[in-house]
Amino acid sequence: MRMMLKFTLPVEKSNAAVSDGSLGRTMETILSKLKPEAAYFAPMEGKRAGMIFFDMTEPSQIIEAVEPMFLALNAATELVPVMNADDLRKGLGKVAHK
Repeated sequence: MRMMLKFTLPVEKSNAAVSDGSLGRTMETILSKLKPEAAYFAPMEGKRAGMIFFDMTEPSQIIEAVEPMFLALNAATELVPVMNADDLRKGLGKVAHK
């Protein structure tokens, strides 16, 4: 199932992580494990943030996705199932009244 991992990082903790290089290392570890179809990073709500879109093949991947962010970066996370345009079309086709 395609998932979106949305995260925000507290400013002080992420400032320190940028300075010591751990932010880049942590993100590379997460990205290499999840092999996302897309990842976007931007400031949100005045904090460093991002959205990573990946295919979750089993629930244990939740741990791989969020624990490194919790432990290394004190991140706030949200994990949400999402669809692309093709998924939307397919779903709407199944519920359309004929």
